[in-house]
Amino acid sequence: MIIEKMVETAVKALDSKKAVDIKVIKIDDLTTLADYFIICNGTSTTQIRALADECEFKLEEAGFKLLHREGKDSGNWILLDYKDIVIHIYNRETREHYDLERFWADGKEIDITGLLGE
Repeated sequence: MIIEKMVETAVKALDSKKAVDIKVIKIDDLTTLADYFIICNGTSTTQIRALADECEFKLEEAGFKLLHREGKDSGNWILLDYKDIVIHIYNRETREHYDLERFWADGKEIDITGLLGE
């Protein structure tokens, strides 16, 4: 239940800042890297940073500790590692290039429509 709360908190934080095409993939049966990947993209470098900042803020507020952050200075991609969940925030081109959804296609995509705002 704790991991699902982390996922819910992250998805709601991303949605509140208008992240594009949020996907949650359950990968715990495929790897020990994490239980879930959350993947989304922003429309600008500024939005990508704002998405990461909001995720960090909301997850910390909920009591979850960030283990590692990558890419904050690049502007094209930011990774937030919370051990059980890893959040990937891309610009559109970088997301298409790495295509994690295809790479982790054996994972289970989680329906998050109930977590998204109108």
